[in-house]
Amino acid sequence: MTIVSGKEIIQNARSAGYAAGAFNTNNLEWSQAILRVAQAKQAPTLIAASMGAIKYMGGFKVVADMIRNLDAAMEITVPIAIHLDHGTFDGAKQAIEAGFTSVMFDGSDLPVEENLAKTRKIVELAHAKGVSVEGEVGSIGGEEDGVIGSGEIAPIDDAIAMVATGIDFLAAGIGNIHGAYPANWQGLRLDHLESLADAVNASVGFNVPIVLHGGSGVPDEQIKTAIAHGVAKVNVNTEAQLAFHDAIRKYVLSDEDLIGKNYDPRKFLAPGVKAIETALGERVDVFGSGNQA
Repeated sequence: MTIVSGKEIIQNARSAGYAAGAFNTNNLEWSQAILRVAQAKQAPTLIAASMGAIKYMGGFKVVADMIRNLDAAMEITVPIAIHLDHGTFDGAKQAIEAGFTSVMFDGSDLPVEENLAKTRKIVELAHAKGVSVEGEVGSIGGEEDGVIGSGEIAPIDDAIAMVATGIDFLAAGIGNIHGAYPANWQGLRLDHLESLADAVNASVGFNVPIVLHGGSGVPDEQIKTAIAHGVAKVNVNTEAQLAFHDAIRKYVLSDEDLIGKNYDPRKFLAPGVKAIETALGERVDVFGSGNQA
């Protein structure tokens, strides 16, 4: 069993100058694919689950237990964290109780003071159980389980205040969005990331790990520069979903699903699962997290 807190993985990444992948799961096959990639690449990894995906899969405990059981059954030897992605206040509390080892409370749609107050409470509850906490300021563009953001640039003062709540890593808007990036996207505000990281580090006297949401579709060179400026966790979901969809669509349109018993879900989903693994393996290479276990 190699399930650990997200803090352990992210702090190691920040210290060593790479980023750990936080790869969203959507079902059993997705979780297996993430674990296979993590093991093959020897990459410390967070398996993330959104509120919507958790509901789809049967609840917080189902997800936490499934990942733990797969980790043991697959004899995984690299550090794995079970992470709640964009959790509500109540969702974060439920995840802590259900056995998640890392939670993100996303109060970015709330007034700043309410966001800070609720984050402090989640930090208190989580740290009492050895669970790490991610907080967010400046909403991330796009839509994630009902939280819609326009890709704000996080105010530095808000970021400093959020770090002061005791969170373990910080998500801050720097022009990134969830989902596919539009053709007119202007890119990450890397200058703002550098200024923000310098400010929050100075405020607490150590290097604060920064989280990059919306990692799918960001040019590799921008991701590498962001890592150099303090990003130690990159979230990926859409990229794997698109790879899965494209592979299954090709499988069906070529009528391969009509051959023999290829209607069997284990065979039908196999091309999509393989595509997930290929896509995430490429992300590990870009993030520099391979051979870091």
